[in-house]
Amino acid sequence: MTRTVVCFGDSNTHGADPTGAGRMAREFRWPRVMARELDDGYEVIEEGLNGRTACWETPLEPGRNGLTYLVPCLLSHAPVDLVIIMLGTNDLKRIYGNTASEIACGAARLIDEAPRPGAHGTRIAFVHPKGVSGVLTELCEQTRKH
Repeated sequence: MTRTVVCFGDSNTHGADPTGAGRMAREFRWPRVMARELDDGYEVIEEGLNGRTACWETPLEPGRNGLTYLVPCLLSHAPVDLVIIMLGTNDLKRIYGNTASEIACGAARLIDEAPRPGAHGTRIAFVHPKGVSGVLTELCEQTRKH
């Protein structure tokens, strides 16, 4: 049985070349590196988009709100065994004016959305930027206690 892993993120998942020269070759993108390390029983799907945020809209880059796209994304790849969410870096941009706590709360909304219809039982791993100072971890631990 093949297990499906969806890597949902921003330019880091997309494989944007840090030199600004477009996109890195497929074999150097972190989802592909992870796929090589897993056995043949896994299908790793890259769902990265440059400029994607956890839940913020911007008139400069339409379609970048991760919250509005996550559920349709998971439904299109169902059944999904694991979704790895790597977002929050773009949420730090000045244009949004977010505090670390606001970013963490936005990211927590993604976690709440992920196990919705079509993805029941999906496990979630959230990779967040260091800039949120552990606030997201604390929010998730509080949610589990309730």
